[in-house]
Amino acid sequence: MDIWHQLLQGFMTAGTPVNLLWAFVGCALGTAIGVLPGLGPAVTVAMLLPITSQVEPTASMIFFAGIYYGAMYGGSTTSILLNTPGETGTMVTALEGFKMAKSGRAGAALATSAIGSFVAGTIATVLVTLFAPLVADYAVQLGPPEYFCLMLLAFTTVSSVLGASALRGMTALFIGLAIGLVGLDQITGQVRYTGGIPEFLDGIEVVLIAVGLFAVGEAFYNALYEGRSEAKLNSTGRVHMSRQEWRRSWPAWLRGTAIGFPFGTLPAGGSEIPTFLSYATERKLSKHPEEFGTVGAIEGVAGPEAANNAAVTATLVPLLTLGIPTSVTAAILLSALSNYGIQAGPQLFTTSATLVWALIASLYIGNVMLLVLNLPLVGLWVKLLKIPRPQLYAGILIFATVGVYGMRQSSFDLFLMFGVGLAGVLMRRFDFPTAPVIVGMILGPLAEAQMRNALSIGEGRWTVFIDRPVSVFFLACVVAVLVLPRVMRWWGRRRVA
Repeated sequence: MDIWHQLLQGFMTAGTPVNLLWAFVGCALGTAIGVLPGLGPAVTVAMLLPITSQVEPTASMIFFAGIYYGAMYGGSTTSILLNTPGETGTMVTALEGFKMAKSGRAGAALATSAIGSFVAGTIATVLVTLFAPLVADYAVQLGPPEYFCLMLLAFTTVSSVLGASALRGMTALFIGLAIGLVGLDQITGQVRYTGGIPEFLDGIEVVLIAVGLFAVGEAFYNALYEGRSEAKLNSTGRVHMSRQEWRRSWPAWLRGTAIGFPFGTLPAGGSEIPTFLSYATERKLSKHPEEFGTVGAIEGVAGPEAANNAAVTATLVPLLTLGIPTSVTAAILLSALSNYGIQAGPQLFTTSATLVWALIASLYIGNVMLLVLNLPLVGLWVKLLKIPRPQLYAGILIFATVGVYGMRQSSFDLFLMFGVGLAGVLMRRFDFPTAPVIVGMILGPLAEAQMRNALSIGEGRWTVFIDRPVSVFFLACVVAVLVLPRVMRWWGRRRVA
């Protein structure tokens, strides 16, 4: 009962008028930030750190948490309506969400996104409240071999599920892995694959590639093949979910939450892996597989959005209990705590109990605020699709250009973005999936670092990856993903014959 007493005290602190105002401003600002590609919650929190240095620590952390949470909600809006992911965690949402928008179901996609985010965020916050120390203790027991095998599972799942064939998916994945290698070696500092171009020394921005492939590629593709989707794109349809869509959404919300929460607690987790795994799961389990990649399946929006928000909430587990940030934004939040002289770690729940429980209580409050903010705006957002197609795609190009240029104020990034957009047109023209490129680019450097660390621990022995049961389990899952679909197809053909 001590936990519930402390949580009640947290609600009393977070429920003061000043802290409620900070939570509301953070949620509203975060939603707007999520809509803008390239800015992101990490950059926003970093920019606001000096401004909030004179603010009381509890109010400041509630404000930053609202920005973080709101950005995850807002990032899905442009993913669904304009095929322009505001955040890397909402890239998967664009796969089915934009197709739903083109087929006149943008309202349903936005509604399932907002409600799924609320459900997943609330469940994940309850889990943070109850099991934070236990989950964190288990997560830190995993080492580099387990993380590498986990990422290998993500690679095989994404490349085999997305695209018309596993070969095309693997090809797109290796393109992403190659892009991820550009820049400085993480361990040795060696320059590699830059071609003597100084702008490549810092690597290639993930958001730049995502905006180029999704937004710019979409605009160019429609300019070149303009007769294909004009009627569908401008149809708005309903701004709410039907009874059948509710029935199809709620299991996906629960599955997405179950997939996303554990990943948020892992130092090598993030929201990218669970969103892709959730999408793969929904595609495998769906009773309407023909809708995926064509008219858009609502499960393909509901599951990844729930996984994304559950993972974001779960980042507070290792951050508060161990002082380990599992995302860039969590690292900025850790630096914000340090600015106030507060040391994150096992003692935080005793030395700064008021701040911690007020922060956790603010997550419950912020979830409700974001639902109230986002659901009434569904009809307003859907009206974006009434804009005539030439003006709409011109606006997307302007939007993408401003967002990418704002990241580093580099004209080179703009040329690169449009080059990537042309590559995206070719990939779509020849039916190569674009999502595995992003997965390979994000997880490739992480997987490389974990593999090299694991080999160092094993003194060069490759058997280090089968020495521990968790890594063996992940490798078994990799084999199952690669082999089982082919065995089932073979068995199905044999039964038909």
